[in-house]
Amino acid sequence: MEMMEKVAYLKGLAEGLGIDNTTKEGKVLGAMIDLLDDMALAITDVGEGFVMMGEELDAIQEEVDDIIEDLYSEEDEDDCCCHQDFDGELYEVACPSCGDIVYVDEDMLDQGEIACPGCGEDLEFDLDGELDDDEPEDEE
Repeated sequence: MEMMEKVAYLKGLAEGLGIDNTTKEGKVLGAMIDLLDDMALAITDVGEGFVMMGEELDAIQEEVDDIIEDLYSEEDEDDCCCHQDFDGELYEVACPSCGDIVYVDEDMLDQGEIACPGCGEDLEFDLDGELDDDEPEDEE
């Protein structure tokens, strides 16, 4: 039996017993039954609110999961903004501190170092001794 049904049962018992609402005891019992009725209504409303809130949270969680899937899906890696509208060659460098992959171009390599966008660690590039594609190799 639910709370509202129990309160209705108590009201029926009080009426069936013929409790006189003009006596001290009758007034107290009537006030207690009215209070129980109000409390049962309030608790029922709170319970319904929790159910509605749970449904809303589930819907929000589904939307967040969809957004995360869209942002981090592997299918979209080729469409990354760092590859669009760029004519030069990009090099993939793994940060030794955090392991993030950083894409650098020739200009960045010529600077000698950049800060890792993931952790801020300085990534240094030492290209001394490396041959350019345009320079012929010395053959012995």
